Amino acid sequence: MSLLAVDMGSSSCKAVAFSEDGTALARATQSYIATSRCPAWSEMPPETFWRAFVTAIQSVTAQTVHDPTEVLAISSHGETFFPSDSHNRTIGPAILNADNRAVEQSTWVAEKIGRERLFEITGLTAHAMYPLPKILWLRQHQSDVFSQAIHFLSLPGYLLSRLGLPAYVDFSLASRYLAFDIQKRTWSSEILAACGLTSDLLPTPVPAGTIAGGLPTDAANELGLRPGTPVVLGGHDQPCAALGSGVVGSGRVSASLGTYECLVAASEKPSLNAGALAANLNTYCHVVPDRYVTLAYFPAGIMIDWFLRLTHSADDPRSVNHHLASLESQAHSGPTGLCITPHLLGTCNPDFDPNATGVIAGIRPTTMPEDLYKGIIEGIACEFASMADLLEKAAGDFHDVYISGGGGRSRIGLQLRATMAKRNLHLLRCQEAVCLGTAILAGVAIHKYKSVDDAVAQLVRVAETVAPDVSLAAEYEVQKKQYFLLYSSLAPLRSAPAKPH
Repeated sequence: MSLLAVDMGSSSCKAVAFSEDGTALARATQSYIATSRCPAWSEMPPETFWRAFVTAIQSVTAQTVHDPTEVLAISSHGETFFPSDSHNRTIGPAILNADNRAVEQSTWVAEKIGRERLFEITGLTAHAMYPLPKILWLRQHQSDVFSQAIHFLSLPGYLLSRLGLPAYVDFSLASRYLAFDIQKRTWSSEILAACGLTSDLLPTPVPAGTIAGGLPTDAANELGLRPGTPVVLGGHDQPCAALGSGVVGSGRVSASLGTYECLVAASEKPSLNAGALAANLNTYCHVVPDRYVTLAYFPAGIMIDWFLRLTHSADDPRSVNHHLASLESQAHSGPTGLCITPHLLGTCNPDFDPNATGVIAGIRPTTMPEDLYKGIIEGIACEFASMADLLEKAAGDFHDVYISGGGGRSRIGLQLRATMAKRNLHLLRCQEAVCLGTAILAGVAIHKYKSVDDAVAQLVRVAETVAPDVSLAAEYEVQKKQYFLLYSSLAPLRSAPAKPH
């Protein structure tokens, strides 16, 4: 028997079946692409999510006929939501987390509630990514959609409704609405009243690991699963990745290295201090009972993807990996002398500046592609170190970071991150940390494991450790200072950005 975990990402759905000892038995991925009817909009037909979900599960179940699925659990990226009617049928497209249409409404929420009070209740600072400002935008600009909407469902909630189960939302994903009281673990009556909304518009919040019900026969047949298979709520992908990395208490931090790099700390209380607010850190409900996460993040892998589009045309992942390995083997040891910021999507913590862009400084006639590649990694390592320092100030000291995600394939990248951040990086045996954390929640729900701590002790394993290099840190001291000087010196340029073509 196996534990089937599904992670609904922002660009793909990933399904992984795990054995009880944490071995990945089968994997499947289905990609999808957002649509944009207007500038700053980002949407997806609900059916696109559903078909990816079904297809990925069908693929995994076909590979695990000798280890049939005992339980299914669903996790997701945050903020994406679905306007739905009284029968949980969607009204128009899903509005994605990358959608930026509600900047005006986000500013209004911050002013109406007060920035400090909003952070005290939700652990977040106002931003257009969250559902609350977008719901207000719908009320103002698409009144027909708003008036028909009875619920604004999360992505797992939409999938649960399609499966014929209650459209619950777990506490961690509810926390991403900008309307959830993270300490009372319920929708904030204060915020909703200020916005002229009621809690019945939002899904019922429950703890991560809750069993939503058993699969009805029709849904089970479509997925290739047994009728009655328990379906468990996972949670927001970052807390699930933290759980899959063993981050269940203070002193241990996880980092997922992908399009964004996100560092996550856990604690018994949310980090609602002045330092966390000043750095715009997020602190909210963990998927682990009675725990909270605090996270800091920045755009990273998108800069590598941009570089690959310029220098490599093959779509075959094996060819891409070979190309990157070749660049790493050709890169010179020591600093490149380049300062390259990975801010193609703007910055995240601490300032969330949408006008920030990627910058390359220090190019000379002798600069080669391998130098640019390593320079990008150096810039990402500088950002990683900055996020680690921000997180430590808000969430307490830590010396070890547990790594998952595609960025962990770069040996140079791991060594530079460890060296710049002055922390040990532990590369996890299972790189599917989100799905492993989701599977842990599923296993605990059906009593495969005595507790979350018991599951972590059995399943989370370190493959290798990369320690800081003192001599390398000395070599990079000047370039690291130059990197942060570059960003601060370009503030006047960011305040008056040129319009792109």
